[in-house]
Amino acid sequence: MTSIPKSEYARRRKALMAQMEPDSIAILPAAPVYIRNRDVEHVYRQDSDFQYLSGFPEPEAVIALIPGREHGEYVLFCRERDPERELWDGLRAGQDGAIAQYGADDAFPIGDIDDILPGLIEGRERVYYAMGTNQEFDRHLMEWINVIRSKARQGAQPPNEFVALDHLLHDMRLYKSAAEVKVMREAAQISARAHIRAMQASRPGLHEFHLEAELDYEFRKGGAKMPAYGSIVAAGKNACILHYRENDAPLRDGDLVLIDAGCEIDCYASDITRCFPVGGRFSPEQKAIYELVLAANEEAFKYIAPGRHWNEAHEATVRVITAGLVELGLLQGEVDELIASEAYKPFYMHRAGHWLGMDVHDVGDYKVGGVWRELEVGMAMTVEPGIYIAADNQNVAKKWRGIGVRIEDDVVVTKDGCEILTTDVPKTVAEIEALMAATRNEVA
Repeated sequence: MTSIPKSEYARRRKALMAQMEPDSIAILPAAPVYIRNRDVEHVYRQDSDFQYLSGFPEPEAVIALIPGREHGEYVLFCRERDPERELWDGLRAGQDGAIAQYGADDAFPIGDIDDILPGLIEGRERVYYAMGTNQEFDRHLMEWINVIRSKARQGAQPPNEFVALDHLLHDMRLYKSAAEVKVMREAAQISARAHIRAMQASRPGLHEFHLEAELDYEFRKGGAKMPAYGSIVAAGKNACILHYRENDAPLRDGDLVLIDAGCEIDCYASDITRCFPVGGRFSPEQKAIYELVLAANEEAFKYIAPGRHWNEAHEATVRVITAGLVELGLLQGEVDELIASEAYKPFYMHRAGHWLGMDVHDVGDYKVGGVWRELEVGMAMTVEPGIYIAADNQNVAKKWRGIGVRIEDDVVVTKDGCEILTTDVPKTVAEIEALMAATRNEVA
C-alpha cells in the first residue's frame, strides 16, 4: 500500500515554518469525533490540514509549530497510553509514539494542554490559526489567550496578531509532490477496478445499491478504508440529479446508469464518473449524448498544461457541448451567441472540474488577484463535463428526455501537459459495450 513517507511530513512542516513571521506559533487541532447516533460514532477521519502536517491519525490531538524553539519546533499534544481504553477502542501512540513514530520533537498529554499551551503561546507576536473552522477549539484558544492577558501586569506578553493559517497551508496543498501523486494514482487504480466491476455486474432487475455494493467491495479489497465521498449510483432519470444520493431505484433495461464514485487512500481522494447502459447497449440517443460529452472531456485535456489558466478547460467543454447540442437539434442558433447568453446551462449547469487532493473538492484559490489562476506543475484536478436532459423538459423531443451523462477523470499537471490518472476505466462506447458483452457471454 502506497503512503506518504515520514520525511515528507517533516519537509512540509519545515516549509510552513519558513513562511511564518519571526516570534510566531502555529496551532492546529485534530478533527473532532462526531456522533452518528446516541453513543455510536462516525468512522473517524482526520482533518486534512492536520493530516497534511503530521500523518497522525488519532482524535484529541493538537499540533503546535514553534519556529526557533530551543527544545524542539514540533510539539504534539495527544492522548496518553491507556491499556483499559485501548482494550475497547484500539491502540494509541501516546507521547513516546508521537515522537518515535510521527516525528514530534516534544509530546505532551492532551489533558495537560491547559497548563502547557498558554506558556508556549506567551511571548509570541503572532498566532497562525484557522479561525472559524472549529468553533469549540476557537473558544479554547481564546481562553488560553485570556489567561496570558490576565497576567500582563506580571510582564506576560499576549500575541498581537492572528494570521490565517489555512491560507498558507492551502496554497502548499495545491502543489502535489511525487509521493502524493503516487498515492493518488493508486487510489485512481482501485477506483477504476471498482467502476469496471460495477459495469460487469449491471443487469436489469438489480437495484442501484447492488452496484454500490460492488464499488464498496472493490474499494475495501484494494485497501481503501472508505469512499472519498458518498457514492452516486443513478439510473435513468436519476442521473439528471447532480448529487443524487438515494441509490435505491431499480435498474431497468434501456436506461443508462451514471456512477460517480472514488475511494480514498492515505487521505487522498480519487473521483471518477462513468455512464453505461444497464443492459449493455446504448440507444442511438444515449450514444449521441454520450459521445458529445466524451468529446468535451477529451477536448479539455488539451487546455491543461503549465501556463494555461484554470478556466480554459471549462471554456473548451462549453464550446464542444454547445456546438454539439446545436448539431443534435437540442439548441437552435449561432454557437457564439448561445455561449454568450449561456443557453447551454439548462443542459450543462456545472463547471468542468475542481481541484483534487486530500479533499475531493480540494483547497486552493481558483482566482488570484481577480483573474483565473495559471496552472502549474503538480496541480491536480478533475475534468467532468456533462449533459442532463430533465425528464420533464418540454422543449426537446421525448426521445431525449431523462438522459443524464457525465464523464469524469482525474489529472495532474506535468511539465509537458497533464497525466490522466484514470485511464484504466473504459470510456468509449465500443469499449464499454465490449466489456459488458464479454461479461454476459461468460455468464451464458
